[in-house]
Amino acid sequence: MKRLVSMFILFLFCGVAARAQTPRSQDLTAQILRCDSLLFNVGFNHCDLQQFEKLLSTDFEFYHDEAGVIHSKQEFIESVRKHICMNPSHSRRELVPGSLRVYPMKQGDSLYGALECGVHRFFEHDSLGHEHLSSTAQFSHLWIRGTTGWLLQRVFSYDHQSSDVTGSGQRDIDTTLLFHDRATTEQWLQSLHIPALGIGYIDGDTIQRITVYGRLTKEGAVAPPNTLFNVASLTKPVSALVVLKLIDQGKLGLDEPLYRYWTDPDVASDERVKKLTPRLILSHRSGFPNWRHDKLSFDYEPGTHYQYSGEGFEFLRRAVEAKFHRTLPSLANELLFTPLGMHDTHFTWDSTMDESRFARWHHANGELYHTPKNNKASSADDLMTTVEDYSRFVTAILKGDLLSDTLYREVIAKQTVIKKDKYFGLGWAVDENIGNGEFAINHGGDDIGVHTIVFILPKSHRALVIFTNSDTGTDCYITVLRSFLGDVADGIIRVETSSAK
Repeated sequence: MKRLVSMFILFLFCGVAARAQTPRSQDLTAQILRCDSLLFNVGFNHCDLQQFEKLLSTDFEFYHDEAGVIHSKQEFIESVRKHICMNPSHSRRELVPGSLRVYPMKQGDSLYGALECGVHRFFEHDSLGHEHLSSTAQFSHLWIRGTTGWLLQRVFSYDHQSSDVTGSGQRDIDTTLLFHDRATTEQWLQSLHIPALGIGYIDGDTIQRITVYGRLTKEGAVAPPNTLFNVASLTKPVSALVVLKLIDQGKLGLDEPLYRYWTDPDVASDERVKKLTPRLILSHRSGFPNWRHDKLSFDYEPGTHYQYSGEGFEFLRRAVEAKFHRTLPSLANELLFTPLGMHDTHFTWDSTMDESRFARWHHANGELYHTPKNNKASSADDLMTTVEDYSRFVTAILKGDLLSDTLYREVIAKQTVIKKDKYFGLGWAVDENIGNGEFAINHGGDDIGVHTIVFILPKSHRALVIFTNSDTGTDCYITVLRSFLGDVADGIIRVETSSAK
């Protein structure tokens, strides 16, 4: 009866104190948070049983709303060893951000203890080694201040909620778990009809995260970390850097006329072709349409208008290949892929590409598109690569490893205006005024069944790579942006979605 009364008082105190906003010491909160971290992040999550020996009081007791009561310290430690440490799925505990409350326990003016209340989540691993949320629960811990530090005397773990599916066959999506819990993230992707999502995150000029969620096809194999994605027009920044490397080496001029090396037969008799240079093509001022219909022709005088053009990039490729008597893949391998360790990047479907890892293209309804296997390299489209390889490329740009300072300034210079706060440099677009004094170098890739995009933040040395294999791929962009680039995400979204000129 005495124990039941103490439990009731503890629950009542947590609830009433939280509502009453009882004052508490920030220093006390920091001390208890450190104890919580030692107990769970070290002890529970890593099965360091010595931490429990150090942190539990000799008269420790544990109350669980499903597993019952444990009346001794040694009994609890043995239970953790048997049910947690020896369990192949091994649970991991995570404190829910913002849920922690710490209240002083005093006798007169003397502090003898602290009451810690909060909510935590538990994760387990499935048979494939993927982590997923298993349950959430509330907890109340009574810490007693002894002569050697804080000791945990009472634990109350209650209101356990399983993450199993509901009666409707679907689990509610907790958006706070996105990109932390694989099962939740993949359920969210299914709701958006996106079979696979690849994310690369760079911070401090270092790749911090390479993650691929979902499946190669709607019902197919699990997408591995080295999934091969067709990245559509994200081919262009790679091709642009190959050309810019040649310019940096003094082997080609940024403003050198290209007709000297090659001219498309369709425009050979048009004097305007003599105005085409690497600068005009890399900034999409060639005057060409995106793609020709029957034959190539100029829509505008070169240099006078911004018009996104894959044809322009292909004209540049042919001229460079003719000048150097080498193919684009050969030049890219020498100048980019080999130095950067991009060994899983391909311009064409060849014998070196592992098709079993390819993320197939999907309609919005989940049906598969036919996958054309290109055997001819394009400078504008259809590069196949992994999140890790492209993140290596982006990281090299952030670190300034690819170009001289002089040419890099040309890359991010305002070569031509697209709309308000957005312009095109050389090979990349630039979003201005996105917040925190930052700007974003970016480029997207869009094709049937493919949506990809990259954002590079030079001032804060961060970048984000997003690959998807569905017509609905763009539906995940805003959520991913806010999760990884939260301080400037809304600024990027404003610029990207604005129609203002």
